[in-house]
Amino acid sequence: MKKKILIEGMSCGHCVNHVKEALSELNGVTSVDVNLASKSAVIEASEDVKDEEIKFAIDDVGYDVVRIEVL
Repeated sequence: MKKKILIEGMSCGHCVNHVKEALSELNGVTSVDVNLASKSAVIEASEDVKDEEIKFAIDDVGYDVVRIEVL
């Protein structure tokens, strides 16, 4: 399943790396693409990955999830 996550607070390449690393560490996530310009990330993940887990992982590295959409 693909999900698009809109994220507030990213301002540089280091931010992108922090978000990418946090999402990559979630069990069930198979790919992560973080885009600074659109302030979003697109992940490919199993159905087991819950939105709450995604939000917690991003909050934990200091950024805010605005919305999560299923693509």
